[in-house]
Amino acid sequence: MTVWATEGLADAVLDLAEEHEPTRVSAHLGATAAGDLEGAESVPPEAAVFTDLYVPTANRATDAVFGIEMTIPNAQTQGRFVSHPRGAVELTSRDPLHAVVFVAAPPWDRSNLAVFDRSGTRKRLKLLPAVPPTETLRDP
Repeated sequence: MTVWATEGLADAVLDLAEEHEPTRVSAHLGATAAGDLEGAESVPPEAAVFTDLYVPTANRATDAVFGIEMTIPNAQTQGRFVSHPRGAVELTSRDPLHAVVFVAAPPWDRSNLAVFDRSGTRKRLKLLPAVPPTETLRDP
């Protein structure tokens, strides 16, 4: 199985991990259908391409009171990113389970970013120079 992600997403999660080192980071990742992306023509149009990073927020009052992450889309997310600032690029029992888990370890570059399924099996990661659609807020 191949997991597709945009180059921009890969760079964003690596920057996030480096910025928070030596603290571990865990963040939700969202996907977009390849057919909705510019630059993903080599991928089947219905294939999920990881494009979106939902940056974790610490100590938000609503999260603390209700015990849920209010910043995550209602439909949830298809993947998760975790950093291992003092570990290896492998899925561990301490990592949150998700259908797809991206794991990175120092040095924070693309060669130290890998993808696993929830059972810990490493999957092939293919980065695309794709761009997600621009979202705008509109008045009703």
